[in-house]
Amino acid sequence: MSRFDLNGKVAIVTGGGSGIGKAISLAYANAGADVVVAARGAERLEAAADEIRGLGRRALAVSTDVTEPDQVDALIERTTREMGKVDIMVANSGGGGSPKLEDITLEDWENQMRLNLSSAFLCDVSAGKAMIAQGTGGRIINISSTAGINLNPGLPAYAAAKAGMISCTKSLALSWAGEGINVNCVAPGFTATEGIRKAGYVPSDTRKDGTKVPPLLMPNEPEHVANVAVFLAAPASSHVTGEVMVVRTMFHMERSDDVLRDRAVLTQ
Repeated sequence: MSRFDLNGKVAIVTGGGSGIGKAISLAYANAGADVVVAARGAERLEAAADEIRGLGRRALAVSTDVTEPDQVDALIERTTREMGKVDIMVANSGGGGSPKLEDITLEDWENQMRLNLSSAFLCDVSAGKAMIAQGTGGRIINISSTAGINLNPGLPAYAAAKAGMISCTKSLALSWAGEGINVNCVAPGFTATEGIRKAGYVPSDTRKDGTKVPPLLMPNEPEHVANVAVFLAAPASSHVTGEVMVVRTMFHMERSDDVLRDRAVLTQ
């Protein structure tokens, strides 16, 4: 058996209908897993589930607000009832965006905490209970961000929530090591999701002189993050737990003098 084979596994991916979550869902299906995709947007979930079925795997689309404990528990219950078990939980739902620092209200702060930290905690604990009841261990993977590691003055609430996710990951890993549950975190840097591209935030990969920008000076693609999520779900990572795996190129250094000189000649 390949050390990256997920045949026979059942995975839940929150935020699985688009962006990084969809890339992870499809990568899991390609590795042999059956996949449950969960998010609030039912239409995109169904489209993602159809793509998974097209790869020859079972799929289930469950409309879920992951900030609501009852809905998260219902997601886990439906997965175990219809798919037989849960082996892998990927807590990927979240999002940034808030007023500038001096205008942030307590409500803004709490909304970011609920969306980016509490949601992962709810998913992790509910899935962890199911894994313990099954007695077969499992994998929990939280999708954080380099915003939780680096200075991020523009998104203080989002960055604090993502840092909290990293700390929570380590605590859960220690708490559940005896149950055979690996708990790890992926911290993507700037990633060129469909939404980011549509917003015009991804620079051209071609300079004005016609030469290509080296790949390691461009943003991540969602598939780069998905590759790491496959590793953390697969037998190859059986002795990896409580870790944070950063996925980024040198694009995050775009304000350094060396990279500024390179990006100054990009076609925008």
